[in-house]
Amino acid sequence: MEDSIQRCYVETVHLESDDFVKLIRLDAGFILELFLRYYEEKWEVDHPMFVEAWLLEVVWHELLLLENQLPFFVIEKLYQLAFPNNSNSPPSLNDLTFNFFKSLNTQKKNTNVKIQHFTDLLRFFHLPSSNKLPYRETKLTFPKYSATQLREAGVTFKVASRKCALNLDFQNGMLDIPLLKFQDTMEALIRNIMALEQCDHRRPAYTTDFYLMLDHLINTSKDVDLLSSEGIIDNRLGDSNAVTSMINNLNKGIFRRDMNSDYYDLCRELNVFYEKPWHRWKATLKHEYFSTPWGTASTIAAIFLLVLTLIQTICSIIQVV
Repeated sequence: MEDSIQRCYVETVHLESDDFVKLIRLDAGFILELFLRYYEEKWEVDHPMFVEAWLLEVVWHELLLLENQLPFFVIEKLYQLAFPNNSNSPPSLNDLTFNFFKSLNTQKKNTNVKIQHFTDLLRFFHLPSSNKLPYRETKLTFPKYSATQLREAGVTFKVASRKCALNLDFQNGMLDIPLLKFQDTMEALIRNIMALEQCDHRRPAYTTDFYLMLDHLINTSKDVDLLSSEGIIDNRLGDSNAVTSMINNLNKGIFRRDMNSDYYDLCRELNVFYEKPWHRWKATLKHEYFSTPWGTASTIAAIFLLVLTLIQTICSIIQVV
C-alpha cells in the first residue's frame, strides 16, 4: 500500500521505505487503539489518557487538522486485519469513528458514508444532507450591509431551528442564523475545513461560503453584540472584538469562483430589503417611538392630541365660513 499512501500527499515524504511503513503503521495502530478504548471506556489507571485528563481533548483536536491526516483506507485495512469478519468482531470502523467525534455530529448523520480522512469527516458533519446541497452559482454577490445596518432597516434575527451549521434563511424580514459557539478550538477547525475546500475543488466550498457571509454581516463589535443579544452567538472568547477579528481574518487570501446558490438569492433579497426606504422609515418609527410601552403610549397620546387639534381647527374654520 506504500505507493497508494504516498500519492495521497502533495509532497514526497522523504523517509526510507521501511521507516515510512513503520510510521504509517504506528499512527494507524494508535488511532485504532484510541477509538476502541474510547468506545469501550477501558483505560488502565496509569494510561496517559486517563492520568492526564486534558490529553484526550488535545489528541481529539490534533486528529482533525489537515496536516495530520492519514488516509482512512489505511486504518480500514489494519482494522480488517486485526478483526476479520466474525461474530465476535467489534463495531464497524465507521461506527467507532463517529462515536469518537460524536460531539460534531449535531445533525445525527448516518455512519454509512465514505470517509477519506478526518478533516473530510469534519466537513461532512457541517454540510446539509447530500440531497439538500444547493447548486453552485457562478455569479457572486454578498450582503452590502452589516447586521446592525440591517436591523436599522427592520431586519430581525433568530437562531435557526435546524441543526445544520451552514443554514441561513431570510423570510418576511427575519434572518435565521445557526447557533455559533466561538471558543478557542473553533478557528483552527474552521480554517482546516476551508483549507481543504481551497486545496481540492472536488469539494464545493460550502463552508467557505458561510464564513464569507458572516464576514459581511459582522464588521464591528456592535454586530457581535447584536447577534449575541439574539442568542445567535455564544461568545466563549469573552470579548466581542475577538470574535470580530476572528471572522474578519478567516477569509483573507480566499479564492472564489462560485457560491452557494441559496446564499446568492438570500444576499440579493437582503440588499433589496434594506434599500427600500419604507423599511427603514418603519424601523425608525418602531425603534424611536414604539420600542417601550411608555414610548408607545406617549406616541399614541401625541397622535391623538394632534388629531383632536386638527378636528378643532377644521371645526373653527367651518364656523367662520
